[in-house]
Amino acid sequence: MLPPIKGLLESSLLEWRGRVASAVFLPGCNFRCPYCHNHGLVLKPDEYETMSLDAVLQRFDELRKWNDGVVVSGGEPTLHPGLPKLVAKLRAAGWPVKLDTNGTKPEVLAGLLELRMLDAVSMDIKAPLNPVAYRRNSGVAADLEAVATSIELLANSGIEVEFRTTVTPGLLDDREVREIRELVHSHGEGLRYKVQAYNPSDPLDPELRTTPPGEAAQPQSPTRPKHLLANSA
Repeated sequence: MLPPIKGLLESSLLEWRGRVASAVFLPGCNFRCPYCHNHGLVLKPDEYETMSLDAVLQRFDELRKWNDGVVVSGGEPTLHPGLPKLVAKLRAAGWPVKLDTNGTKPEVLAGLLELRMLDAVSMDIKAPLNPVAYRRNSGVAADLEAVATSIELLANSGIEVEFRTTVTPGLLDDREVREIRELVHSHGEGLRYKVQAYNPSDPLDPELRTTPPGEAAQPQSPTRPKHLLANSA
């Protein structure tokens, strides 16, 4: 069974480094990050219409002269058992596929990588791998062994990989960011690691709306799928 598609971003320069990419957004997540700006998709997915994959593929085909990839994002896509089937259909339509993930389901990543179904992966590392820091930034007690396994798996995958951290003042400090960077580079000096400032426009924790985003290297992607924006008033 295919996972439900609850959002669509037609074209963006921000979702996949070096490409103009479309994105599909799947509902649900096992984290509750305080700074999450797609929290409607996580907490109230039934409020959003499920989009037909055929209609999505038709729209992507109309954009083919401009776009050169599709990102599968969320939410957390690896929670859906039908994710491999969705990726297979995107690839069968001729699209390179990038997956966005929090790394808590390494067995899903391993299966997709073994079948050579992914062209790229972006994995969020929320904090240094200690329970207190990770819970502070993910909003739940995370399986850090699973996160560590995913980091190692992706670092040795041979595909395009980006690790990234969203920095929210009061939740993550410079020392902790250095720890994460050292963790990533301990798996390979050439691995890409991006630090981004959180988007304060509509975070899950309303108190963060008045918190300045700070001076991280890049802002968190300000884009949200238009389909979600149209339904999130």
